[in-house]
Amino acid sequence: MINKPKQHATKYHVRFKDREYFTENIALLLKSAVPIGDALNSLALTTKNAQLKKALSQMQSDIEAGYSLANAMERSGIVSHQTLALARLGEASGHLIDNLQIAAQQEEKQHIFRSKVRSALLYPAFVLSLTFVVGLGVAWFLLPRLAETFSQLQVQLPLVSRVLINFGVFLQRYGLIAVPAVIGGLFLLGLILFTAPKTKIIGQRLLLTMPGVGQLMREIEIAQFGYLLGTLLGAGLSVTQAVMLLASASNLRSYQHFYSFLAKSLDDGHSFKEAFSMYGNSAKLLPPSVQQMVVSGEASGSLPEVLLTTGRTYEQKADTTTNNLEVIIEPVLLVVVAAGVLLVAVAVLIPIYSLVGGLNQ
Repeated sequence: MINKPKQHATKYHVRFKDREYFTENIALLLKSAVPIGDALNSLALTTKNAQLKKALSQMQSDIEAGYSLANAMERSGIVSHQTLALARLGEASGHLIDNLQIAAQQEEKQHIFRSKVRSALLYPAFVLSLTFVVGLGVAWFLLPRLAETFSQLQVQLPLVSRVLINFGVFLQRYGLIAVPAVIGGLFLLGLILFTAPKTKIIGQRLLLTMPGVGQLMREIEIAQFGYLLGTLLGAGLSVTQAVMLLASASNLRSYQHFYSFLAKSLDDGHSFKEAFSMYGNSAKLLPPSVQQMVVSGEASGSLPEVLLTTGRTYEQKADTTTNNLEVIIEPVLLVVVAAGVLLVAVAVLIPIYSLVGGLNQ
């Protein structure tokens, strides 16, 4: 299809959920023999996301102006690089609907993989946040009153009591300034460690070193490696192109560098075996057993099937790790909460016992 002269286009940023909704439903409508323009109009009428509505309206205008569906999707910016590559390949080979269905499956798998990590971190984050709020309330409102009482009774306080009570007095005097400043600082630190493009690799390394969480993240990344790479190769993409798209799909910077190196090495004519051996840290990122399976699949000509099997295997491992992680985290959180309660109790009860003993004497 020959495109008309280029017209103004806007890149829209939509949530992962809306991107998955678009990919899945456009494949379904086109499979049902609905014209592309009507399919886009139908999706625009049913979606509740304002950005997605605008993007679909722009895509309708692009289709009417003579753009292909892949070009219209690229101009709107609402699909991933993998989906865009599959759409282009599908238009060139006449298998657009099949490739869009594969892209929809990819989006669903990526959503599942991200949900596993999110669900594993959500529960401990909630419990620790709630513990922090309760502890802050006790220190802010209860400890200063105890400080006044002990001061009037001239009770000799142990070190732990003095530290906690002084902290409570500090909050009573400067809490309205200190607490928002600390929360803002923690929020800023979180943005720097986990969001900022140049520094989020530090946060990722911290998560990868955490017991249980790091193992889960690696298993999910390997499952994505096997499933996405196998799917892309099965759809007809070249190995180099498929590995580059895999690099763009990964959220972990260390794996992005690894996949980019693999793509360059494969493009230079090296095999997977040679590329793995040339990358010094490859065994930590991709277990030797997985590397051996990839090398065997490459040698036997069954690489897509081997990769899909690897993806399914590690997806099952990630499920097991997720379940085990939830079981392990619960007692650890209980110990952390109990330690905090015990600390406050000791700080309060020891002076009271000392006071009672003095009165008896």
